[in-house]
Amino acid sequence: MTYRVCFVCTGNICRSPMAESVFRARVVQAGLDGLVEVDSAGTDGWHEGEGADPRTVTVLREHDYDAGHTARRFDPSWFARLDLVIALDSGHLRALRRLAPTERDAEKVRLLRSYDPAADGDPDVPDPYYGGAEDFAACLEMVEAASTGLLAAVREQVEGHAA
Repeated sequence: MTYRVCFVCTGNICRSPMAESVFRARVVQAGLDGLVEVDSAGTDGWHEGEGADPRTVTVLREHDYDAGHTARRFDPSWFARLDLVIALDSGHLRALRRLAPTERDAEKVRLLRSYDPAADGDPDVPDPYYGGAEDFAACLEMVEAASTGLLAAVREQVEGHAA
């Protein structure tokens, strides 16, 4: 049984494709590829069909992550096939929970930084869109830090499904 995770930000060109790429690499490194499916989407469709922001592509490539991506909008019907929906900030969390068809679906939505014990009560990965290269690098650091805890949680779920 495949465990499915979808990362969601606003336009699906900065934070969520970054998180998708980082987490997919972690899944492969952990030997869970084939068991865990990773993708991303945006709460809005402004950039549907476009690639990731060039600054996202640059920071991903600089850190040896895959930068291939096509933006798309999150569809509420996806809740039925997803196990976990990861919001990049509190606004996305609220929007996704409002979109959830059932209470059980709403419970699938979690904040990425909730998996980072060093996040110190700051739940959001700030949007780097209006910033510079340093903001994209900081975003990547937050995503990487939270991905460790997220991978541990997903591994536990996958191993629980296999048992």
